[in-house]
Amino acid sequence: MGRSDENSLGLIGSMNLQGGGGGGKIKTTGTTGPTRRALSTINKNIIEAPSYPYAVNKRSVSQRDGICNKPPVHRPITRKFAAQLADQKPQIHEEETKKPDSVSSEEPERIVIDVDDCDEEEGGDFHEPMFVQHTEAMLEEIDMEQKEIEMEDADEEEERVIDIDACDEKNPLAVVEYVNDMHTFYRKSENLSCVPPNYMDNQQDLNERMRGILIDWLIEVHYKFELMEETLYLTINVIDRFLAVHQIVRKKLQLVGVTALLLACKYEEVSVPVVDDLILISDKAYTRREVLDMEKLMANTLQFNFSLPTPYVFMKRFLKAAQSDKKLEVLSFFMIELCLVEYEMLEYLPSRLAASAIYTAQCTLKGFEEWSKTCEFHTGYTEEQLLACARKMVAFHHKAGTGKLTGVHRKYNTSKFCHAARTEPAGFLL
Repeated sequence: MGRSDENSLGLIGSMNLQGGGGGGKIKTTGTTGPTRRALSTINKNIIEAPSYPYAVNKRSVSQRDGICNKPPVHRPITRKFAAQLADQKPQIHEEETKKPDSVSSEEPERIVIDVDDCDEEEGGDFHEPMFVQHTEAMLEEIDMEQKEIEMEDADEEEERVIDIDACDEKNPLAVVEYVNDMHTFYRKSENLSCVPPNYMDNQQDLNERMRGILIDWLIEVHYKFELMEETLYLTINVIDRFLAVHQIVRKKLQLVGVTALLLACKYEEVSVPVVDDLILISDKAYTRREVLDMEKLMANTLQFNFSLPTPYVFMKRFLKAAQSDKKLEVLSFFMIELCLVEYEMLEYLPSRLAASAIYTAQCTLKGFEEWSKTCEFHTGYTEEQLLACARKMVAFHHKAGTGKLTGVHRKYNTSKFCHAARTEPAGFLL
């Protein structure tokens, strides 16, 4: 720029100052350009104080960016302003909507104001806008909620219920379409297969000890004949239901047991033992006619009702829910057969006996308590509901090899049953 240009600018400045604050117009020749405010008006806006209190935190984003030409400065939220947020928010909104009278409708000259200068003019107390503080607080709260949701989703993923029938969809023998309805029916009708837990009080010539001896002997007979597992459970169910409603003398108790085994074999087995074999194992204490007469009496007393759920049907379903292996399966059946001998276990439903046996077997093998969400869903029992029954099973396990009733212990102490009787009892449950 030459000296003549500087003189011209000086002359224009002196003319503006002499014109006072009125901001008079300068006459120019040639084409008229865009209308602009006089420099005196702009200088006045810079030098004189604004007509409204100047505070950065009371301007909207568009106004502050237009004046400062800088992005908003984000600073950490302090407790002081977080506490004042609720009281100041309406006032902020109201003042943000206000437009200063001194702002012209014309496009203003862009004036750069340093934020540090603003701090000095306000005494060094530059505060962050309240809406910025509120936004950052909301973002932090959203982040915390998102983390909690992710943690809950992870827990649900770990504890989700497994579809135990997915692997059998193409197996017609698994009847996947009907299995849930079948077990729903079993749960509704299992009460019909139960007997009063004190029915032995009505027997004048029998007691619970005699019942235990009979069942312990039948477990050995069942094992020698290599019969199906379902046959054993149905045999014991028929005995209890018959003794609960019919008086029997002591010398006929073994006859009741043999006849119940014959009836169960006719219902469950493909190849039924002949009557002479049953008389032989009874040491020929009864004749063929006596066996057939007792068979007729028991069938009529029970009204030929042998289609009731026993613990066995629940055992198979619950073991599948527990994703059992051979060792867990054998140990679970060992636990529940120990309960078949014990008269006091008649107080529990068949489904609860089955679930408790599996729970006790899991604790015995793993050394700690474990009951998954899948087991709880399919059995309908929580861990707390099974503890009382499980503790009794552990006590039976402790004394299984002692005393006179050792038929179950001898059966499960063979290689066929993986020597399950030698497993150390889960004493920590007691």
